[in-house]
Amino acid sequence: MSTLLRIAIQKSGRLQEGSLELLKESGLSFSNGKDQLKTQARNFPVEVLFLRDDDIPQYVEDKVADVGIVGENIFAEKKKQNQIVKRLDFAKCRLAMAVPRSENYTGVKWLHGKNIATSYPEIVKGFLAKHGVEAGIHEISGSVEIAPGIGLADAICDIVSTGSTLLSNGLKEVEVVMQSEAVIIANPNLDAEKQKILDKLLFRIEAVKKAKNNKYILMNIPNDAIDKITSVIPGMKSPTIIPLARQGWSSLHSVVDENDFWEKIDQLRGFGAEGILVVPIEKMIV
Repeated sequence: MSTLLRIAIQKSGRLQEGSLELLKESGLSFSNGKDQLKTQARNFPVEVLFLRDDDIPQYVEDKVADVGIVGENIFAEKKKQNQIVKRLDFAKCRLAMAVPRSENYTGVKWLHGKNIATSYPEIVKGFLAKHGVEAGIHEISGSVEIAPGIGLADAICDIVSTGSTLLSNGLKEVEVVMQSEAVIIANPNLDAEKQKILDKLLFRIEAVKKAKNNKYILMNIPNDAIDKITSVIPGMKSPTIIPLARQGWSSLHSVVDENDFWEKIDQLRGFGAEGILVVPIEKMIV
């Protein structure tokens, strides 16, 4: 039987959709029907396991799965013998401390002697120890934000994306405990064959990530502005420049980071660039 790399992803929840999309964009073809517990890729030596996210670090440590896609907050909380091998730039959020809006919060020391409700007791313990604060920790799962309203706790520590849930429950965010995003974790003792498969998959994922962060850009430019424009968008090595039928003009093709896109567009137009086209990149291998 050929070697398969077993990848654990969230069975349901905020990470599942992004995880499946990433694997499919990386060229893996598989079915994922409702209530399915595992599936095998048809064109790559990978088996996908659908598990509770809280359980994934344990399964990876126990080698039930070889790698897993989880939130960094889960990785930090569970403290299993795994390692992060790739940050994925999606499902970004933060683990934050929040208190009732009516409270006059004066800083971390305000938490001293208070009770904090959270689903992440280990992370909270580390945060409090770092700041020299002693507080009671009530570990609860689900609906953490209701704890202050029913008298269970003075504060909460929970995952925050937009802050709307805190607002609707009369809370305000006062401290960011940690930033989190989706990460790939792996058992550090993979055998050579599985490590080889993982390396191939990580190569594909990196190509997908680079493509999402960059755009292919084409434009018509006056020849006397070539040096200025290539200094603004140098591309991966150097832009492609093709003479146009119109004398004194060329077509320039390059790649631009999406984060700098609008700033660079203004610069390019200032140098005389015209007919600027911006095209999404499906994969980018450098």
